[in-house]
Amino acid sequence: MTLPDESCLLRVHCGESDRHRGLPLYEAIVRKARELNMAGATVLRGSMGFGAASRIHTAKVLRLSEDLPVVVEIIESREKIDELLPHLEEMVLDGVVTLERVQVVLYHAKRAAATRD
Repeated sequence: MTLPDESCLLRVHCGESDRHRGLPLYEAIVRKARELNMAGATVLRGSMGFGAASRIHTAKVLRLSEDLPVVVEIIESREKIDELLPHLEEMVLDGVVTLERVQVVLYHAKRAAATRD
C-alpha cells in the first residue's frame, strides 16, 4: 500500500467513554478505517482536556476520570478520507473532526497488506 505525497490527516477528538453500537467510538472508527482498506489509524489517549461542555477530564492520581480525551488520527488520500466521512457523521455524536493537508515524507510497511492482523 502506498500513500500519495500530498495526503490528508484526519483527526477525531472524542471521549474515552463515547460509544458506537456497543464499541468504544475510537475502536469503531479504527475498525471502519480498516474495513475501508485505509493505510492505518492511531489512537492517542490524552491525560487531560476539556471540550464544548468545558468539563475538565484528567488522569490525576487522586481524581480518576472515566472519560479521558481520545484522538484518532488517520493519514490517507483525500479520496479515501471522503469515503470515511459519511460514516463519521453517523458515529461521532459528541466531539470534533478535523482535516488538514499533510506531506508524506516516508511510509513503509514491514509486511504485505494481505498478511495484516
